Amino acid sequence: MDFGTSITEIKGIGEKKAGLFNKLGIFTWEDLLNYFPRAYDKFEDLCLLSDCRSGVRAAVCAVVKTKPVIMRFSGKSIVSFSAADEKGNLFSVKFFNSPFMLKAVKPGDMRVFRGIFKVFKGCPQFDQPKIYKPSDYAKLIGTIVPVYSVTKDLSNDSIAKAVSFVLGKTDFPSDYLNIGEIDRLKFCALKDAYCNIHFPKDETAQFYARKRLVFDEFAFFIHMTKKGIGDSAKIPNSHPMMEVAECKRLEESLPYELTNAQKRAISDIFKDLSGEFLMNRLVQGDVGSGKTIVAFMAMLMCAANGLQSAMMAPTEVLARQHFENIKNLASKYKLCIRPVLLTGKMGAKDRRDALNAIETGESNVVIGTHALITDNVAYKDLSLVITDEQHRFGVRQRESFKDKGLDPHILVMSATPIPRTLAMIVFSGLDISVMDEMPKNRIPISNCAVNSGFRLKAYEKIREEIKKGHQAYVICPMVSENDTSATELKSVEEHSKELAEYFGDNIRILTLNGKMKPADKSRIMEEFKEGKADILVSTTVIEVGIDVPNSTVIMIENAERFGLSQLHQLRGRVGRGDAPSFCILMSDSDNKMTQKRLKVLCETNDGFKIANEDMKLRGPGELNGVRQSGELNFGLGDIAEDSDIFMLAADIYDEIKDRIPERGRNLIDIRTI
Repeated sequence: MDFGTSITEIKGIGEKKAGLFNKLGIFTWEDLLNYFPRAYDKFEDLCLLSDCRSGVRAAVCAVVKTKPVIMRFSGKSIVSFSAADEKGNLFSVKFFNSPFMLKAVKPGDMRVFRGIFKVFKGCPQFDQPKIYKPSDYAKLIGTIVPVYSVTKDLSNDSIAKAVSFVLGKTDFPSDYLNIGEIDRLKFCALKDAYCNIHFPKDETAQFYARKRLVFDEFAFFIHMTKKGIGDSAKIPNSHPMMEVAECKRLEESLPYELTNAQKRAISDIFKDLSGEFLMNRLVQGDVGSGKTIVAFMAMLMCAANGLQSAMMAPTEVLARQHFENIKNLASKYKLCIRPVLLTGKMGAKDRRDALNAIETGESNVVIGTHALITDNVAYKDLSLVITDEQHRFGVRQRESFKDKGLDPHILVMSATPIPRTLAMIVFSGLDISVMDEMPKNRIPISNCAVNSGFRLKAYEKIREEIKKGHQAYVICPMVSENDTSATELKSVEEHSKELAEYFGDNIRILTLNGKMKPADKSRIMEEFKEGKADILVSTTVIEVGIDVPNSTVIMIENAERFGLSQLHQLRGRVGRGDAPSFCILMSDSDNKMTQKRLKVLCETNDGFKIANEDMKLRGPGELNGVRQSGELNFGLGDIAEDSDIFMLAADIYDEIKDRIPERGRNLIDIRTI
């Protein structure tokens, strides 16, 4: 059997079950092997209750002391009972909406309770722990179990069993790296990499497996990019523009002075727009460096020359945010800009009106999402396309407009803090302007990394900010506890309940996650922005673009589970107003590498410095699963977090390019290149 074999050839997978795998994008054995764990669960040794730390996962062997009882309130139920460890220390065990637990244990049973230990109002307890027979748990101690993203009716165990079957039956292709290269690069062979990424023997084995597979992703990406560079050759400028007085007047009217970095970027853009060839430029600026006004200046120059421009945003919320900002600026300074919003969620009449305004040229600035490149959108004289957070779209968006008979200037905006040398490879074919300076009015964010022993102090800091009229974010790595068996991870669903219980009814809490329908996500973010809630509990869906100047504190749970670049992006959601802001990184990890990395984040707010420092801290550490921030849709790799591996792939590309296989649909989304 080879990589192309259908998953229906796996023992126990019929058509119905195959349909569940298909929902996850898994159709072949190659798809399955490249469906990497999102995290890992390492079973710890047993401990006494006195050794447990609040907020930290633990496994305690204890005797059930009381018969399980059920209490009901507000349509919900809680099953609870008490147990005692071998020293006689009592603790309570609670299960929510799990009536079957009434018969799961009885007084006198000895069980291992594994979950997050906490002390609530002086009472030690485990909520929703996993329960094992002591003999069964003894076999698990020290083992590492993969945790996959699942879908309804398809369990983590089902995916793991399928992967195990395929690993034992697959005829792996020949390794394109020879033995000498594998030794020199300190990699492992391809088959060993796949085995140890799914079922690692230990953390070191997982580290080197991931390193090898990330290298493969990057090598393939570079290979495809190099092949396509010819398409990015200089194209004659069919929309030459003149520099206009409107831009200078706007700059002089602004209530703040542009930074030198902003001025350099604007100058680069103006030279491109008026130059001999079409612009193909990347503006790379840190969170809060003021990229939006730079983009606005480019659109103003375009409008003043009688031409159209368009800005593509990755989400409807961000698109609407840009539209409102641009509309307000145009109105306030009486500019020649007539903006229109176009998204996929607009009503039929609004969409017809927007399409007509675009086609007739009534609107010379178009703000929207992917809706901007759908078939029924016709432009009058589109000359400039700006993409915000470009990694969500890819660096070749000009192709989408060529199908419409258009060949516009391209301006790409990215907040990804990666070194310039790396950016030149990642964004091959693009000229680069780096904005490495922050506006003078930005107040530096105060940062701290603490463990759960400081949780109540963190909560009181949030309460203090809310009393001042401000708002807060609380970020969790998971949507619900059902998403993973790694029980130490905070979930949006459960953590929001805990926060509601702690803060009481006077504090308004909203929840947000990426699994929600786009309309629901937009509604919740708009409500939060309008001040209809005090705390937004969310997954990382808020990392890009959302601008709520009134938010002054962000608490990130399980900070060790995120990459430094993503933590920096998340931190950028606060500090956007004129009040002091705070970032609280919550982590109970005692891993030295994790502590060093979080220390880097606490010592600087400079994203480029963070990226460079992070490259120096590479080495085996805590187990991590799939990419942490989603750059360029790689399966495992992250351009910012794994920049050292990317540079390695770039350094030896010429040596291996003739051997890189013509495959990789599962390694990277081809649309991004």
